[in-house]
Amino acid sequence: MADNSPKILTGNFGKGASELNVYKSLGGYASVGPRLFDLSQFELIDLVQRSGLRGRAGFPTGMKWSFVPRGGKPVYLVVNADEGEPGTFKDHFLMREDPHKLIEGMLICGWALGVRTAYIYVRGEFLQAIDALNKAIAEAYQAGLLGANIGGSGYSLDIYVHRGAGAYICGEETALINSLEGKKGQPRLKPPFPAVSGAWESPTCVNNVETIMALPWILANGPEAYAKLGVGRSNGTKVFSISGDVKRPGVYECALGTPLMEVLESEQFCQGIVGELRGVIPGGSSTPVLTAEEAKLAKLDYESLAAQGTMLGSGAIIAFNKSRSVVTMLKSLSRFYAHESCGQCTPCREGTGYADRIMSTLVKGKGRDGDLELLLDLCANFTPTTICPLAAADAGPIESFLKKFRADFEAEIARNPERAESRLTSNYRPGAFW
Repeated sequence: MADNSPKILTGNFGKGASELNVYKSLGGYASVGPRLFDLSQFELIDLVQRSGLRGRAGFPTGMKWSFVPRGGKPVYLVVNADEGEPGTFKDHFLMREDPHKLIEGMLICGWALGVRTAYIYVRGEFLQAIDALNKAIAEAYQAGLLGANIGGSGYSLDIYVHRGAGAYICGEETALINSLEGKKGQPRLKPPFPAVSGAWESPTCVNNVETIMALPWILANGPEAYAKLGVGRSNGTKVFSISGDVKRPGVYECALGTPLMEVLESEQFCQGIVGELRGVIPGGSSTPVLTAEEAKLAKLDYESLAAQGTMLGSGAIIAFNKSRSVVTMLKSLSRFYAHESCGQCTPCREGTGYADRIMSTLVKGKGRDGDLELLLDLCANFTPTTICPLAAADAGPIESFLKKFRADFEAEIARNPERAESRLTSNYRPGAFW
């Protein structure tokens, strides 16, 4: 069944919309005028709330905006374009193909929140996207769409591109803010939340690329049109980065609530699985894995995936067939999280590294009896004990892979004739590590 929902975010792909004149010919910047500036800030926030637009974590965007205080310190807008989640690459293409749509969305958000200075925090390796953004920003300034007195409205906005240095932890909003300020990219304790005290101790709204780029369509077509897309409380469309054992990997947009297997198998999207499907990571490396049987029942929206014990996450779908070693896959993921821990919290700094060392012994055929129990005990102590969710992001794949593919891990341990003589776990008892 074909997905006939409008391509709100990817509709300009392949049309040369990174050029200002092309973007305008496609209807771009139509909101920068009476459509936008005749609305009060509160009317605009209400409009976004009525659309049902939600951020990547599923929190309503309009509600998030409503938390930002007014009338005191300057308000900052920061677009989180760090995109460091393994398997995720959609933002890179969105910024490269349609940078003006991001700028237009930032103008809309900026007007709603009274922002005068905004930043796009981009992963430093995204050179093509960074070049496209800087060129588009320069064109917008030259055309009077940025800077002072935009469109004769009296509103002014300056946008800057800030390159990150490739740290995954800076995808967490408070670590991103620290990095933006020139500090070490480590998460902050909350409260206070960024909406109240963020960049330079001022109110700061941090939104992702997709959320901001949806705003021009919502303003042009109305919140009711956006709310009609999707299913239930999961309104609108979503962009997915799809990779792994599919015939046509890539970046795809569809309405929320679309069946997962429709996206993986239809001619409109990935055109089928290569080999026999074993499982699917539905929303980036931190989301619990689905078995092939679970994937056949899955729908791509917040509530449906939550009911299956996983998440929509960053929208990175990774399909894998029966030729793949789930043990090796989990080893790769555990190494990533151990490497990317900022080291601020002991359970994360030590625990993710310990989990990675256990996984290393498994893939080398040196696993020990009790190793799987030790991994699960480590994960049980990650979530409530750290400032940010990085350790919990490691626990998601570990717990789900061990639950759903446990026989594969037990078979790896069985390869070791000395598995009962464990240096790590011979005296192991639950909670001993802590």
